[in-house]
Amino acid sequence: MGDYRLQVTIDQDSGFCFGVVYAIDMAEEILAEDGYLYCLGDIVHNDEEVERLKAKGLRIIEHADLGNLKNEKVLIRAHGEAPDTYRTALENNITLIDASCPVVLKLQNRIKTSYDADEKILIFGKHGHAEVVGLELPENITLYSQTTKSMEKFYNIKDQLLQRGYNLKANDTICRQVSNRDKDLPKFATKFNKIVFVSGQKSSNGKVLFEVCRKHNPDTYFVSSVGELQSSMFSPGDTVGIAGATSTPMWLMQDVKAALEGF
Repeated sequence: MGDYRLQVTIDQDSGFCFGVVYAIDMAEEILAEDGYLYCLGDIVHNDEEVERLKAKGLRIIEHADLGNLKNEKVLIRAHGEAPDTYRTALENNITLIDASCPVVLKLQNRIKTSYDADEKILIFGKHGHAEVVGLELPENITLYSQTTKSMEKFYNIKDQLLQRGYNLKANDTICRQVSNRDKDLPKFATKFNKIVFVSGQKSSNGKVLFEVCRKHNPDTYFVSSVGELQSSMFSPGDTVGIAGATSTPMWLMQDVKAALEGF
């Protein structure tokens, strides 16, 4: 233990959600067999984990690259894909390894049903996010949410629309593995002098859960890698809690713990 003698605890509810675990397990299985695998977009919104898998042969491509591939395997990550991707794969004899999260697929199917019924759809989500690709508001609105957004903000939007007189059909499509973290994290965050929240910068879920931690413990720091930790963030004898997004690997939080214990 270092001079600061920090008492460090990892939130055991943090780490990959089942959708990310499924996608990464599938990728690693094929990498072990074939030595390489294409993935459409970052397999997870965490640069450290992406680099680990790239070292094993994962090749990240963008949608513009898909049309140039033929007779290859391509992984669809947990975020899911639009119908055009499946059409391109069929035309180019590409085998899609579909690791779309079932929660995301359910949301997409529900939105498709609303679209087929000519409902006017509003989605609470991150503009351009793979899950959402898909504003003057009409009088009648069907409201959905990206699966990783804040439940509190979703219901605030719902209430605001109702108060403004819109005819609203609201569908709470937030993943319960995410929303349950919203409920459990406040208890964890208040137990410690400091919180280190570990997440990739691109993670929508990470931004939501970081704000939950910071709301209940102002001494919360956001880091994406061990190299971003500084001893000046802490005082000798601090108790430190480590939490992460559903896209944060446990091995990275364990590395952060080891670094903190070395201060």
